[in-house]
Amino acid sequence: MKLDKALSKLFLPKDESWLKHANPWSVWTRFATLPFIVLGIWSRVWIGWYCLVPISILIFWLWINPTLFSKPKDYSSWAAKAVLGERILINRKSKPIPDSHATAINILNILQGISCLVLIYGLWSLNISVTLQGVVYIYLTKMWFLDRMVWLYESSHLNQQNDSKS
Repeated sequence: MKLDKALSKLFLPKDESWLKHANPWSVWTRFATLPFIVLGIWSRVWIGWYCLVPISILIFWLWINPTLFSKPKDYSSWAAKAVLGERILINRKSKPIPDSHATAINILNILQGISCLVLIYGLWSLNISVTLQGVVYIYLTKMWFLDRMVWLYESSHLNQQNDSKS
């Protein structure tokens, strides 16, 4: 799981970035980027190597996005909880997460990986049906994963509150 830690450091290098990314505007504008990336890659058919221009802009957008938004006033939104749950997941070496969450997260990561392979194959073969299936599968598994992150955050948050009462 070193890949998730490396990606986290690349796209969300500081704790402040995580808190800003918890802004629902950051989450949803970043989430909406996949179809544009697909279109950018598909555009290689029409514009050749110039397709790297929109793809580079979109990668830059994914990188800069968490710094563009302010921290939310509160962290009660579903999107904010999903981001904070991801942060808990990334830090699981120092504070382990329950096995029930870990198993589900591993399964969802495998499903997301398979979804990516479907999308990559669709883009490589220029098969619009397979490409769209890949996009749908990625979105479904990502939403399920984010929902699991909300669940992880809420259970962790509840455990912290119970620990402080004891």
